[in-house]
Amino acid sequence: MVTTTVQAPAKYEKPVSIEEMLIGKSPIMGTLRDMVRRVANSSASVMICGPSGCGKEVVARAIHNASPRTAKPYVALNCGAIPAELIESELFGHERGAFTGAQARRTGHFENADKGTLFLDEIGDMRFDMQVKLLRVLEDGLISRIGGNSNIPVDVRIISATHQKIDKAILDGRFREDLFFRLGVVVLQVPDLASRVEDIPQLIAHFQKGRTGQLCQFDDSAIQRLSMHDWPGNVRELRNVIERANILFSGETLDAFGVDQLLGRSLPKLAAVPALPVTSLPVAVDMPDIVPPAAVAAPQPFGAPIDLKAQIERMELERIQMALIHAEGVISEAARLLTLKRTTLIEKMRKYRLEKIAA
Repeated sequence: MVTTTVQAPAKYEKPVSIEEMLIGKSPIMGTLRDMVRRVANSSASVMICGPSGCGKEVVARAIHNASPRTAKPYVALNCGAIPAELIESELFGHERGAFTGAQARRTGHFENADKGTLFLDEIGDMRFDMQVKLLRVLEDGLISRIGGNSNIPVDVRIISATHQKIDKAILDGRFREDLFFRLGVVVLQVPDLASRVEDIPQLIAHFQKGRTGQLCQFDDSAIQRLSMHDWPGNVRELRNVIERANILFSGETLDAFGVDQLLGRSLPKLAAVPALPVTSLPVAVDMPDIVPPAAVAAPQPFGAPIDLKAQIERMELERIQMALIHAEGVISEAARLLTLKRTTLIEKMRKYRLEKIAA
């Protein structure tokens, strides 16, 4: 079953503003908002380019909301999600009996979007013969239902989007150059999230807005760690991460280690950290005498009872010391290396009287 979106706001509804839809204080987002305002007042076709998950449909809706067509239908259709044999019927409709299974007349999305906006997502995936028919409609402003004999005039603004490199698709013969010129009277490039990480705090606040119950919060180290992520899934991935955080850590405040858990990052192994003797610690440590690491590592014969608990504690102390040295005394980083919660590490440091090591 093919799903589409048809939206016709009621007259009393106030359209969502560009600022409320295109979130971010970064210069690149300011430029994008300015371009959306400029193109919204015209009926020119707009092609929106950018990687998957960056918010291309949000930009399309923002253009429609800010345009004189805002009170008319907004219809969204994903061209890549429709089987090739159904795309023509989806766009132009069909008459009863036009083909097997056509038991009633069906209006297509061009008719549904009359006087409004038709958003064609993933236009780069449209099959080549349909590109020819779409070009003819754009040139003539007329459609014909499958199995019909009459031409139907339509007044539709086309906004299209693609994550593909259209110039390469044209060179490869997969996309018509003349159709690109029709669809891309104005071309807007939506940035990926990795190029505007300064917008992450605002995006988090936007995704948290309107939610009920206790929300997950993010401290400064968590925001910094989110900013270091490469975000292959862009804004869509960030939205999913925030949703996951609210489910798993409701009412808690996450640090950098918690963010790593959310992102599913693999943690470095402590075996890669060079072992240092306890006596090489750069600061004085108030703690009981312990057996040096080399003595701990030496196996003991079972000729006499051994204090297993004491040996385990010595090993635990050694690893905590190594992690703190490697993290330069930063507790949250040491906790990440040890795959412990920060509070758990603090308790263990108190147990072994290692507080003075922390920065």
